[in-house]
Amino acid sequence: MVRNSAIAGIGMLSLASLAGCASVASVDAAPDAANPLCAEMMVVLPEAIDDAEHRSTTSQATSAWGDPSKVVLRCGVEVPGPTTDPCVSVNDVDWVAHEDEATGIWTLTTYGRTPATEVVLDPNVTPSSTVLASLSDAAQKIPASKQCVSVDKSVDL
Repeated sequence: MVRNSAIAGIGMLSLASLAGCASVASVDAAPDAANPLCAEMMVVLPEAIDDAEHRSTTSQATSAWGDPSKVVLRCGVEVPGPTTDPCVSVNDVDWVAHEDEATGIWTLTTYGRTPATEVVLDPNVTPSSTVLASLSDAAQKIPASKQCVSVDKSVDL
């Protein structure tokens, strides 16, 4: 009887700890999410970006930080071609930056790496320099084959 009570107590503790977990972020997988290079990058992503903790997502090769999400990442997005959008380089990773003028939300996509990785964030909530510096080691797991022709700002953080 004591043994059954102990087992029931452990089960209750497990359920209680699961109830305290962050919700799962719903993120659509990118078209090339099954690319093996995405897997290599995903396993070395940081546990936190700024004060936002890593949380589970619903799709392969995706990640999110914060609840609600402050930063969302998808690996396997379309590789950007030539663009007039600005390109920034942080710790030897080039990113094409696109700002949605209506919302102020930024989408940053790795440039010169196949598959490409996309990061979506609000720079008023979490600075892009913090996000890109936090993700640069992981992004480098996908080898660069090109560089931006014109880099607005190159930063080593």
